[in-house]
Amino acid sequence: VGSYYCIYLLHLVPMSSFVFSSSASRLSLVRRRCVASAASAHRNVGEAQRFLATMSIHEPDSKLPYEKIADRLKVVKKYKSGPLTLAEKIIYGHLDNPEDAKDIKRGASYLKLRPDRVAMQDATAQMAVLQFVSSGLPKTAVPTTIHCDHLIEAKVEGKKDLDVAKDKNREVYDFLATAASKYGMGFWKPGSGIIHQIVLENYAFPGGLMIGTDSHTPNAGGLGMAAIGVGGVDAVDVMADI
Repeated sequence: VGSYYCIYLLHLVPMSSFVFSSSASRLSLVRRRCVASAASAHRNVGEAQRFLATMSIHEPDSKLPYEKIADRLKVVKKYKSGPLTLAEKIIYGHLDNPEDAKDIKRGASYLKLRPDRVAMQDATAQMAVLQFVSSGLPKTAVPTTIHCDHLIEAKVEGKKDLDVAKDKNREVYDFLATAASKYGMGFWKPGSGIIHQIVLENYAFPGGLMIGTDSHTPNAGGLGMAAIGVGGVDAVDVMADI
């Protein structure tokens, strides 16, 4: 349990939040964290297993979808002979109705999928959140995050540009922050980092399916998930469980 806990920790700890003087110091910090985490896991195996079952350290109530994926693939295999590629396993494992597999034709069929999560940047999130609010639902159907990075313009230098963005976009940031708090969405304030790296370090996981309102969403594929860029309307459909 300690070893798996350690590996999971490495992908969840946001390394961009630390400043390292060298690669050796980074490895040293990671090693110390791993040792401490492994020891803690051995002291309380039950708690470690609970932690491993969540999609993200920031979402303790979320669950990894592996059981659902496996159940869907069992149905799909009735209609698909031969081995499936990793991409096929991920996509077929997220079919809304796995029985649809019998009629799927490559390059021709539209797939009805159930993504595991949604990520939005601050520019595209505004209209998406407004549309979700109009749905009347109390909470998003899947884990959803908002990342405030796109409205920051690089003109002078980091801190000055950030201060200008905070002042210029205060109303937008306040709206997104309060909406995220009310509807159970994660909110990454201005200056917290670039959406794609935050998602990779904190929310991506092997075998998952996510959509994001940005063309660089596939960056999350670095951890073995299918991550697809979409428009705000598509994001709202998933958030509202349509």
